[in-house]
Amino acid sequence: MLKKLLSALGALAVVLAFSQVAQAQYTVEGTVYDQSTNTPLPGATVLLVDTNFGTATDVDGYFEFEDVPSGTYTLRVSYVGYVQLNRTLNVDGDLNLNLTLSMDQQSLSEVVVTGYGSIVREQMTGNISSISAREIEEVPVNSFESAIQGQAPGVFIQKGNGKLGQAINIRVRGTSSVSASSQPLYVIDGIPVTSESQSTTADTNPLSDLNVDDIASIEILKDAAAAAIYGSRAANGVVLVTTKRGQAGRTQVNVSFERGVSSPTNRVEFLNADEYIELFTEAAERSPFGDLSGPGYLEPVWFDFFAQGTDWQNREVDIDWQDESFQDASNTDLSVQVSGGTEDTRFFISGGISDQIGIVRGDEFNRLNARINLDHTASEKLNVGMNLGVTRTENIRVSNDNAFSTPLQAIAQPPISPVYTPEFGSGGALIGFTDVPNENTLYYNFVRHVVGVDNNQTVFRNVGNLYAEYNILPNLQFRSDLGLDLLFQNEDYFADSNTNVGENTSGYGDSRIVNIVNYTTNNYLTWNAQFGENHDLTAVAGMSYQNSDRYLTFVSGTNFPTDSFRKLASAAEITGGSSSLTTFRFLSYFSRGNYTFKDRYLFSASARVDGSSRFGENSRYGFFPAFSAGWILTREDFLNDIGFLTFLKLRASYGITGNANIGNFPSLGLYAGSGYAGTSGLVPSQTPNPDLQWERTTQYNFGLDYEMLGDRVSGEIDYYIKKTDDLLLNVNVPATTGFTSQLRNVGELENNGFEFVLNTHNLVGEFQWTTSFNIAFNENKITDLDGQIIEGGFLNRAVEGQPIAVMFGKEYAGVDPDNGDALYYLHSPDGKDYSAGTTNSYGDANDVVIGDPNPDFIGGLGNRFNFRNFDLNVLLQFVYGNDIYNGGGRYQSANGDFFDNQTVDQLNRWQNPGDITDVPEARLFGSNGSNPSSRYISDGSYLRLKNVVLGYTLPQSVLNRMNLRRVRFYVTGLNLLTFTDYEGWDPEVNTDLYDQSDNLNIGNDFYSAPQARTISFGVNIGF
Repeated sequence: MLKKLLSALGALAVVLAFSQVAQAQYTVEGTVYDQSTNTPLPGATVLLVDTNFGTATDVDGYFEFEDVPSGTYTLRVSYVGYVQLNRTLNVDGDLNLNLTLSMDQQSLSEVVVTGYGSIVREQMTGNISSISAREIEEVPVNSFESAIQGQAPGVFIQKGNGKLGQAINIRVRGTSSVSASSQPLYVIDGIPVTSESQSTTADTNPLSDLNVDDIASIEILKDAAAAAIYGSRAANGVVLVTTKRGQAGRTQVNVSFERGVSSPTNRVEFLNADEYIELFTEAAERSPFGDLSGPGYLEPVWFDFFAQGTDWQNREVDIDWQDESFQDASNTDLSVQVSGGTEDTRFFISGGISDQIGIVRGDEFNRLNARINLDHTASEKLNVGMNLGVTRTENIRVSNDNAFSTPLQAIAQPPISPVYTPEFGSGGALIGFTDVPNENTLYYNFVRHVVGVDNNQTVFRNVGNLYAEYNILPNLQFRSDLGLDLLFQNEDYFADSNTNVGENTSGYGDSRIVNIVNYTTNNYLTWNAQFGENHDLTAVAGMSYQNSDRYLTFVSGTNFPTDSFRKLASAAEITGGSSSLTTFRFLSYFSRGNYTFKDRYLFSASARVDGSSRFGENSRYGFFPAFSAGWILTREDFLNDIGFLTFLKLRASYGITGNANIGNFPSLGLYAGSGYAGTSGLVPSQTPNPDLQWERTTQYNFGLDYEMLGDRVSGEIDYYIKKTDDLLLNVNVPATTGFTSQLRNVGELENNGFEFVLNTHNLVGEFQWTTSFNIAFNENKITDLDGQIIEGGFLNRAVEGQPIAVMFGKEYAGVDPDNGDALYYLHSPDGKDYSAGTTNSYGDANDVVIGDPNPDFIGGLGNRFNFRNFDLNVLLQFVYGNDIYNGGGRYQSANGDFFDNQTVDQLNRWQNPGDITDVPEARLFGSNGSNPSSRYISDGSYLRLKNVVLGYTLPQSVLNRMNLRRVRFYVTGLNLLTFTDYEGWDPEVNTDLYDQSDNLNIGNDFYSAPQARTISFGVNIGF
């Protein structure tokens, strides 16, 4: 027994001895230095990867880890503004290390894409906002413009409503035109693409065909120095989109999957059944046509009709029609990317599926996409490649905001009206208790449309190009691009016999096909030269040609045998049909030179000559020059001693750009085919204007770029002035010409403003915190319209001396406390004097400026946090100073003027003499304050928690065991919170009742769906 015990103790001693050897612990210490100055770096982060050993260096750059077990580790040292150091350590004894970090000039040496080339950021003399793939991939949207809201200074991005696939309004440094479009030019991989809506129901966004996961970077050219090389189409800015490319090395596979749910960002509170009956009973009693609440009118006629046999007196039905307008919404996205290659051939291949169900009932958007980008080095002199993106999108649409069949207009229905009613057979027998959409509502029941209408827009889109680069000399390169943008859009519409469209014709159907063939060729030389040690020159010269053909085919029919046959082949009668072709062409010559002297004095000049089929034979070609200069002051001796100042550059630029965003052939005298008594003929349709030319925008920009404390603090400050003349306007002409208007170059407007950008690295080390802030102020003013007043949608106008699209109308003065009448101000002729008093006569009040839809300033604030394997990104977006006219307010907030359900604030109406309120007395059919006026204008300012992303990346030790390169889980919140005083659904609104590119139809709400609040969960896996 004793021997066994001694033996066991001996074995335990051996085990303990070996354990002590295996668990030997040592001290790892050292000092981190700046490589160039050999000075210590305090606050540098030092980590032993995948362990709990991590610290920041002290004031002397010193760090120490005690009790480090023996083994092999990866030592990681990082410091803001320096290149990260990774070193393998074999710890088998105490270590004392001297580590050096080199300055990271990445922010200054970043290559920025420009027109027909690229430039190092520190040498830029123009203003270009850059947005990386990381900043847009995290946002669950179907269009990249939505993903960059609040991230590009001076770029106002506004979605019109919460419907999927809808057009987006973008303004770069304000609106630069009155009648021509102010949307920027979009260039994908060097090829200008079709970005205008081709739809008739409401404007859609052709750019949603591009998968955001395929984008490598977005550059927005804002000032003339950056944009003028695109000449005649650059007055509204240029958006350059560069897609991802493969890199030589091991093939990498990335798989991303995301699933989310959505809900409306806001709901407006409307009357319930009790409140509705109370308000309208009172309104009927006080009607100017006498008491209409008696047994002969209100109850047996209207309330009984609304109730459709239900017991409204006991509130058997109390419907929230707003709930009926919305649906359970979701998004599912799957993306696969494969990239890699050899030194000779690199590839990027991707494919994706996106399936979205919108918050508005009946709204869906689906996309299938694939892309292949190839680059091949054929020889030392020749490089060739291709980009090809193929997409199929399907948008199941709802009616525009102005149709009773659109879901949000359902809120006008009385809450005592049932959504569905039982279906009865012949003889009144109840058949199966089947509920069908109620056909006897105050307004058309949109549910009939949801059930009985197919409204599908299907788009096939191919965007691609082939290129070849040939090195004629080591510093002289020739590049040729051939780009093709094919857009095939089919809108299939069918309304069955139970809908308001097809009920009188046994069904109605139509098919509309738009086919756009848009091809471009660019051919240019690039020359890079150095003269001695102080002179660097890059020059570009070339030509571009673009041709775009648009084919349109339309056919419609009625009388279908049953509602199950929904294609036009089954129509008994073809009721309409047409086809058309229109085209435009651009022929351009361009050049640019960038010169640097002593790495501190920067000069750039560009010029473009554009010829277009859109303009008159006397002004077919336009010349668009630009000049800019920069001075890097921190490379001067007098700033060498300012240690905290890392980089300081002054910039100034001047240039002229143009706007050609108008229809085709506006300068020509045109004829149209017509018929009379069975005989065909021609009739004049447009009077010629051979002098018609581009709008011209002259822009001045003065800027400052700075970096301090390495790159811990950096930013930009810019001031600009944009003056546009030769506005393209329809001018009244004598009717004796046979026409009433003609497109001419008349008028001027201007924009000026400031932009500020501030980026900071607030905390460094194991816990990192960076902030990015931008704010932009813009002031718009029309200076000359040749005495014209141009009217737009609702209350908008273009008037000399005012910002574009200001709102003109009667100014609401509240309620007369004595009698409950709505009051309006009487103004002096200049609209500035209130001393003329008030009136209760709407017609006596004069029209004055009562609103401005242009914001005073816009911006964004982003914060990104990193702690070990966790990351958190929070983005706030804000818009301030713009007004919104709620065109639906005169129906839904009209103190019982008609039977539309009312917002709950109408319960605060005037009832008795002496009442103080801003809601007039309820008077059925009384028009008491329900006419268009400033009563329905609200402040549209808002602060929105635009995007929140929380992610976790698995440690490398776990990934190694799984043979994976990267795994990241994340949750994203989009539009989580909105802070606003706007009284409608959502302050980010512009009704789709009008063309979204129309500059005079902005700042209007008309039953427009709110934006969606989306919460998504996803995973990224890298193999």
